[in-house]
Amino acid sequence: MEDKYAIAKNWLPRYTGMQPDEFGDYILLTNFKDYLTSFCEKFDIEPMGQDKPMPSATNKNGLSIINFGIGSPNAALVMDLLSARNPKGVLFLGKCGGLKDTSEIGNFILPIAAIRGEGTSNDYFPKEVPALPSFKLHKFVSDKIIEADCDYRTGVIYTTNRRLWEHDKQFMKKLKNTTAIGIDMEVATIFIAGHYNEIARGALLLVSDVPTTPDGVKTEESDKKVTSEWSKKHLEIGINAMTDIGKTGEKIKHFRY
Repeated sequence: MEDKYAIAKNWLPRYTGMQPDEFGDYILLTNFKDYLTSFCEKFDIEPMGQDKPMPSATNKNGLSIINFGIGSPNAALVMDLLSARNPKGVLFLGKCGGLKDTSEIGNFILPIAAIRGEGTSNDYFPKEVPALPSFKLHKFVSDKIIEADCDYRTGVIYTTNRRLWEHDKQFMKKLKNTTAIGIDMEVATIFIAGHYNEIARGALLLVSDVPTTPDGVKTEESDKKVTSEWSKKHLEIGINAMTDIGKTGEKIKHFRY
């Protein structure tokens, strides 16, 4: 196995339990087991690769979902592995910490860009290359959010490799200076690795906490509350968007420079 495609084709089943041709043209990414479980229950299917690092499933409509885990290295890996399938679109359904007073818990954020604070994306493109979603994909997702009678915010997400930073006042000051609307651990990597692999990509984030205040730091109890109140709608929007985009969405073209 000397070329990237051969490696990705061999590794994708090893990580997900599914062959490349078992994935659909459109794929949902998540890092929450309950999203995969809810997806499978909704479509009465069994998840594949439950003994693998990235369990997955594909419904009868050809929409797939992958629970790839947490963090930018995993985000980069799953996007590299998907180059073996070359999907037409990938949407990440993740959670983020809100960094603005207007980013209340339970709101959706459709990022217009992400700050590359994680480091992983530096292995794909120089730091000057912005981490951006595919505009046509996000345009379609925004329509589906409105159809679901939901509101959403747009803005820039700061992606970091740090998981435990809520005590660090200097880091919080840095975040404030970036004017980012939220913070997560995957978005910038997915955008950059998607760009590198020529995969149309996007992200719909659910604000799960407001970590810049002591009372807003996520706890096990608060995360369960967010999941029970808003995750169903989050997943529903993602399913509807990525099911319908192949039927009625604008065709997404890739240009190589």
